[in-house]
Amino acid sequence: MHRLRLRPDTYRRVTVVALVALGFIVVTGGTVRLTGSGLGCPDWPTCAEDRIVAPWDYHAMVEFVNRTVTGLVSVAVVAAVLGSLVRVPRRRDLTLLSLGLVAGVIAQIVLGGLTVLFELKPQFVMAHFLLSMVLVTNAVVLVARAGQPDAPRRPVTSSTVRRMAQLSAALAAVAVVWGTVVTGSGPHGGDPDVERLGFFVPDVARLHSLSVLAFLAATLVTLARLRAEGAPPALLRRAELLLAVAAAQAVVGWAQYFTGVPELLVGIHIAGATATWAAVVWWLTGFHHRPASAEVRAEPVRV
Repeated sequence: MHRLRLRPDTYRRVTVVALVALGFIVVTGGTVRLTGSGLGCPDWPTCAEDRIVAPWDYHAMVEFVNRTVTGLVSVAVVAAVLGSLVRVPRRRDLTLLSLGLVAGVIAQIVLGGLTVLFELKPQFVMAHFLLSMVLVTNAVVLVARAGQPDAPRRPVTSSTVRRMAQLSAALAAVAVVWGTVVTGSGPHGGDPDVERLGFFVPDVARLHSLSVLAFLAATLVTLARLRAEGAPPALLRRAELLLAVAAAQAVVGWAQYFTGVPELLVGIHIAGATATWAAVVWWLTGFHHRPASAEVRAEPVRV
């Protein structure tokens, strides 16, 4: 039997699966909180009273399903690591990025356990979500690079517009952090009796909204500069996609605020925050490319 080998485009599909799995676990984690099931499994790593499988109880089953999904995510990121080792040609940056996913998932599992043990203190819940965004960042970069040829990266725009894009991304990060503060101060803490942050929700929601507007404005200005420079169409499309996703996310955010933060809209907002941040990172990866002329063709997959 021949050694398994993956072409770059095949390995890229493996990394896309890992990215989708990581985004999905963010949504299921939000579902746990929105259904008040954060302490459905009050123990860790077991569910309750030394039982690995949850008892037949709604909240316990919701939390247990989320933990099970974490196991499936672990399989996906391990596949990304193994795939990087048999990709032809093998690249060190891809192996390191895939190992970063494994390290991040392990950190998430530990942090998730601490979140339960500390009874859903909002600081732990916030950290849990922010670490998820770090993982999404890693996964998007891995997807972007996985199918590229083995050649040096070259910029496709001026350094000025790249710095403008980085500023826009920094403002997006600020908006994400403020979003977690709003969540930690609001009504959906994962359990009716958990501790909340001591901030007045309208105040932190207003700051979050201002940070979103600053991010959208910076992205619009950067897009205008990209058009003026004659940037590659692919990069312009990424910027337009980002603006569309971010604008939709802003609409959902304002709608949920003015309708009393219903669970369904909050869940959509969590998914939207993940998609928006992934779009930010995807946009940034488009500011460099690897010349196609230097591509090394891999051998087909053989088993």
